Amino acid sequence: MRGLDRRRVFEILEVGSNGDRTSLVCDLAIMALIVLNVASAIAESVPSWGSSYADLFAAFELFSVAVFSTEYVLRVATIVEGQDPRFHSPIAGRLRYMATPLAMTDLLAFLPFYLSAVIGIDLRMLRVLRLIRIFKLAHYFSALNILLDVIRIERHAFGAAYFVVVLGLLMAGSGVYLFEHEAQPEAFGSIPASLWWAVATLTTVGYGDVTPITLGGKMFGTFVMMLGVGVVAVPTGILATGFALELRKRREQYREELAAALEDGVIGSDERARLDELRESLSLSAETTADMEVSSLGLLEMAGRQLQACPHCGELLVDGAKDPLAEVEAETRVPAPASTTPGTRRPGER
Repeated sequence: MRGLDRRRVFEILEVGSNGDRTSLVCDLAIMALIVLNVASAIAESVPSWGSSYADLFAAFELFSVAVFSTEYVLRVATIVEGQDPRFHSPIAGRLRYMATPLAMTDLLAFLPFYLSAVIGIDLRMLRVLRLIRIFKLAHYFSALNILLDVIRIERHAFGAAYFVVVLGLLMAGSGVYLFEHEAQPEAFGSIPASLWWAVATLTTVGYGDVTPITLGGKMFGTFVMMLGVGVVAVPTGILATGFALELRKRREQYREELAAALEDGVIGSDERARLDELRESLSLSAETTADMEVSSLGLLEMAGRQLQACPHCGELLVDGAKDPLAEVEAETRVPAPASTTPGTRRPGER
């Protein structure tokens, strides 16, 4: 594939922008195919539909696998044309891209189909695996991309939090086993059996199918319930804080580039293209960046007016300087008509 053709294919596969109609049509077509695949997998699980329309479902699956396989190959082949320097190397860059979460999701969208032809896979499991294709929508929704980046960045914090969760589950399951195994051997006859109650209680779900009946078990259960509120809140807080910080960091990075582009007061075509590429790489929405540009232009205009006149008395700071608004008004002002009152003369008339 030649460089120019490869660049064009990369632009088409990326999220459509700058009025690229071909890229927009490609994005909408793939998103529609993903949604239809999820609907097909759900509909095929209905026994009457699965048997009546088996040939239709099979043909649609073959078509979807062909499209997703082609899309994956083209994305890997053209990723070197992107802005991310990690993927610029012809071999190492492509391998590095194939290890990213988005590329792995694209691979899992069609890999089970080929594996089913080599090693027998239960059709019910294959149908469930097809639901993974919905995660391909992360290519087209910036919030999902940011969420995946937050999980990657905060993976150590998540690991520590879930280690505490697992430790709490083991302690809760062991504790309720000590209090309840004699009174309820069918529900709490072993620590693994007691872990079901521990999971339902620590996550504050509380199904109520098994409950402590002894005094010690009830007191211990109360302690586990109060502990569960904090256990659930820790991973949630990490995710929410990380998401907010990552979004703020990306906005600040775009704002710095925008300020550099507005140093002369005008955003040129090259600067506009660079800003659009940065927006796409940062997974920011067009509405967000448009609001930032309007805000920056307003601040720039306000700063210019403050430099022209004293904020206290309103006099011009530079001798001989003119207010640009006054100049425009003077140029567009219509002269007052001459007086036609009888007996009056204009200067110079006799």
